[in-house]
Amino acid sequence: MNGEGLRKTTLLIVSCIIVTLLCWTLNENTLVDNLSFSNENLRRGYFWVIITALFVHANPPHLVGNMLFLYAFGRTLEEEIGSTKTILAFFLGGALSFILSAFFYEIDVRMIGASAAIFTLMSITMAIKPLKFSWLFLMPLGLVAMIYLLYNTFAITYPGFGEAGVGYLGHVIGFLIGVSLGVSWSRGKWKRNILISIAMLVLYIILVNAASIILKM
Repeated sequence: MNGEGLRKTTLLIVSCIIVTLLCWTLNENTLVDNLSFSNENLRRGYFWVIITALFVHANPPHLVGNMLFLYAFGRTLEEEIGSTKTILAFFLGGALSFILSAFFYEIDVRMIGASAAIFTLMSITMAIKPLKFSWLFLMPLGLVAMIYLLYNTFAITYPGFGEAGVGYLGHVIGFLIGVSLGVSWSRGKWKRNILISIAMLVLYIILVNAASIILKM
């Protein structure tokens, strides 16, 4: 186990919490605006928002949910590939997701949160260690990754399916970035691992539907 890597995941989590709580406590819209990613901020020359926006979260559910996912997937990846690659994937996936998804939004749309960066970690885990069981989610992490990919894909395809104001497109972009990294770091096992994840998703859908039918009898 890479203890140093785990401390770095913890540092990411603590940093997200501190920055977010600072924004909430000060209640300064100007502070949030200057830390959030947007096309407008890029045109102003606020290039730091590519990174700072990863640490700002909108509300308690947003923050807590992201930190739980970051803990589960970040810890697993650091055990498998080390802290350097994991932290690199976090920032690379988050930054590129902001930049690429910005082409699809208006100039003044603000984007915040570590979700896209975490989706990058999720898909890397899927390609490297899909059967790693998570006691937090009570299922293998490869299945968790596939469920959330499916949910976000539906939310993009059918706008009324998801919540308003959530950057589903950025999440999927982050996921795809992670797939490319996972392929590079999986030592040739990515095809098998992705097939395992897809098979788990199919089985999960079958079981959920079967349970639903039985409960309606």
